[in-house]
Amino acid sequence: MTTRTEPSLLDALALLAHVADEVVVDTVRDTHLAWVGRVHGLLDRPLGLPSALPGLGHRVVAASVYAGVGLSLKGVSAGLGAAARTGAGPAMETGPRGRFVRSVANGLIGDRLERERPLLAIAMAPRVGGRDVPLTSDGLAAAYPTATGRVAVFLHGLCEHEGFWERGRERRGTTYGEELAGLGWTPVMLRANTGLSVRANGASLAAVLEQLVETWPTGVTELALIGHSMGGLVIRAATAVQGDWTWRERVTNVVTLGTPHLGAPLARGVKQGSGALARLPEVAGFGRILDQRSVGVDDLIEGLDEDFAPLPHAHYRLVSATLAASPRHPTSAFFGDMLVRQPSAYGRDRRGRDLFPDSEVLHLRGHHFDLLNDDRVATALTRWLD
Repeated sequence: MTTRTEPSLLDALALLAHVADEVVVDTVRDTHLAWVGRVHGLLDRPLGLPSALPGLGHRVVAASVYAGVGLSLKGVSAGLGAAARTGAGPAMETGPRGRFVRSVANGLIGDRLERERPLLAIAMAPRVGGRDVPLTSDGLAAAYPTATGRVAVFLHGLCEHEGFWERGRERRGTTYGEELAGLGWTPVMLRANTGLSVRANGASLAAVLEQLVETWPTGVTELALIGHSMGGLVIRAATAVQGDWTWRERVTNVVTLGTPHLGAPLARGVKQGSGALARLPEVAGFGRILDQRSVGVDDLIEGLDEDFAPLPHAHYRLVSATLAASPRHPTSAFFGDMLVRQPSAYGRDRRGRDLFPDSEVLHLRGHHFDLLNDDRVATALTRWLD
């Protein structure tokens, strides 16, 4: 029997049925029964049996219905999983929608996928043409036939994949990677399971970069690391991994785009919302939905502290965006770029902490995903890396 190495659409549908059973049905059931209990808790004492008996019947019937629905979904999930194991169904990686769904699933529950459904979990790797590039001399030479000694590595953010760097290409007519290629750099787009912890991904990135440098067709003389959002945190985590790494000495530039170095308010809000909902039985089920979040999402709550110091020999460039033109505008101060506030993107806080004291910073008006392909960032990148 041939061992499958790529997930199919049926794997995704099996996961969807499993999540519908475990999260949606359980949440609706628990919310429904909690409200029934609340209502009859108020009515049963003054009304007695005329209220208590219908309430008991309601709970028994409802529990039976939800159990039946859950059992059906378990069967559907098992059946789809069995069909997928035979090789049936189209591969997820054949189109952009499948890649998007897989990347989002990995961002939300990637740590769990790695444990329970490893075929759906993404392994960190360079990508060309929607496929992983083998980190071998032959594999890299075939994927990068015009390789130069200057290598620019791009790493995306939470729930994203390498194709996100193409965002806005129709409008701009180009991408950061293409523009840097014109300056003699070879762009290398990585894809990662963003549901894993930032530290775990940092260790993976360190290993990938070491193998990349060791087997690169022309030898690596300069290495630029460019990360969007969580990607910037993973880059910082990689540079702090203990060990005698060859690649680390090649790093000349680190560029982070909208990276929550000191945490993201949205991720913090998810954690706080989960705790608040758990206090009331009537809404506790919705809190459990939030509790399904990956450790990768949790790592965005606080970012990374001073233990992850910048490389002393590299230039750090930090880019932030805000919804209003001025970062001091109330909208900018509260929402930042929708996900990350400017002080966090710069690694600075009100207590005087500055994670990157010698860095160069750039601010632009826009939102978080504008940073993936913007004229102003492109101009800065070509200046920084020329």
